[in-house]
Amino acid sequence: MASVATPQPSDAFVFFGATGDLARKMIFPSLYAMVKHGDLSVPIIGVAHSDWGLDDLRQRAHDAVKSSEDGIDDPDAMKTLLGLLRYVDGDYNADSTFKKLRTELADAEHPAHYLAIPPSLFGTVIWGLKKHQLNSGAKVIVEKPFGRDLESALELDAVISDAFPEDSVFRIDHFLGKEEIMNLLYFRFANAMFEPLWNRDHIASVQITVAEDFGVQGRGSFYESAGALRDVIENHLFQIVALLAMDAPSYQGYGAVQSAKVDVFKAMRKLTRGDIVRGQFDGYRDEPGVAPDSDVETYAAVRLWIDSWRWAGVPFYVRTGKELARTVGEVVVEFKHPPQSLFDDALETLQRGNYVRFRLSPVSEIAISARVKIPGEEFTGEPRELVLHTEHPDERAPYERLLTDAMNGDGALFTREESVEAAWAVVDDILVDRPNSIPYEKGTWGPSQADALIAEHTHWHNPMPLHGHE
Repeated sequence: MASVATPQPSDAFVFFGATGDLARKMIFPSLYAMVKHGDLSVPIIGVAHSDWGLDDLRQRAHDAVKSSEDGIDDPDAMKTLLGLLRYVDGDYNADSTFKKLRTELADAEHPAHYLAIPPSLFGTVIWGLKKHQLNSGAKVIVEKPFGRDLESALELDAVISDAFPEDSVFRIDHFLGKEEIMNLLYFRFANAMFEPLWNRDHIASVQITVAEDFGVQGRGSFYESAGALRDVIENHLFQIVALLAMDAPSYQGYGAVQSAKVDVFKAMRKLTRGDIVRGQFDGYRDEPGVAPDSDVETYAAVRLWIDSWRWAGVPFYVRTGKELARTVGEVVVEFKHPPQSLFDDALETLQRGNYVRFRLSPVSEIAISARVKIPGEEFTGEPRELVLHTEHPDERAPYERLLTDAMNGDGALFTREESVEAAWAVVDDILVDRPNSIPYEKGTWGPSQADALIAEHTHWHNPMPLHGHE
């Protein structure tokens, strides 16, 4: 087991998979933004096995930034980025690759090694780094997925922990770097008026929807090995649940936040067949790379129970899917009805109680629902929302934020080993003993059986389109 050490700010950035698609779409534009904002001035060493040279990598970086959403709006920053680039071409199994990397690192003592490569290569690269002592004083940034079940997650963590102390490991999930996700945590603990209500005494249910109105987009082979439960719920949506359900951290610091999230996962009941509805959109089996008799779910709705003092008896409903009615992310925290009502219309017409709603995408907003009286002599009213739009034009992209934090040693937005393993333990049984996928039509909200899953406590809050955005 590697000894524990406090990470130092990184003095070099190494990324394996430098010629890959992730580098083109996300990493180069993020590195450019980091340079532009003054957050990156150390050597950037790309490593790949593509028979490329440094000029090829620089051209790829230039083209990647040029074709990104903002393009090249600061030529000096682009020039600086290209000047920082170095390149090592070689097989990840070859000693010569890591010897060349050591040469390029020169005097760097605290490099950050980012593994933007398939999980099957994690062990090979980490073993090479350790063998050539490139792990000493370094950090490793690991791209999800962190295993595909509990057993593989334990195996991966064993490989990583043999070379790097946990405080030097940064498991990157771009979803956690989104401003809207960070706002969940801030909203909860920065506003004292909600904390007395944020528990089983006042909250009836919590539901989370992350939907996409498109399909697998030619990635059928990948999706056959993943599915909605592994690809979205076990990681992305579980992390949202943890931010909503965690107790207040005992002190300021990312270690306290991580510990509080782990406590949520450890309090979750293991999923059973009765807690999940699996669906598959019509036509999925016709996608390239998909088996003609595939049972892989493109939709999953799950009911979670958190057996803690704060949440005992409160259901958390999460769902995700492809080819649904619209692309949107939303959280609804629904409060219990008053035990009595002075006004008959509230009890007769109220379809759901007061709630707090977080719109995560495609725009960012927070809404609080309340009933207000309609003008006139009668005591009748209607539900209204108080809406706060939280988007900001200067928001940083998730990868820029996460890579900057990792370079600085700030692990608040990353996932720790214990958290990964506890989350997999919740879903591990249902990955094997699971109900069959149910067909559903494209453009709907998934199979109707998901309505029965939630009917005992509430009904699905289907996110409404926002004018000018959807």
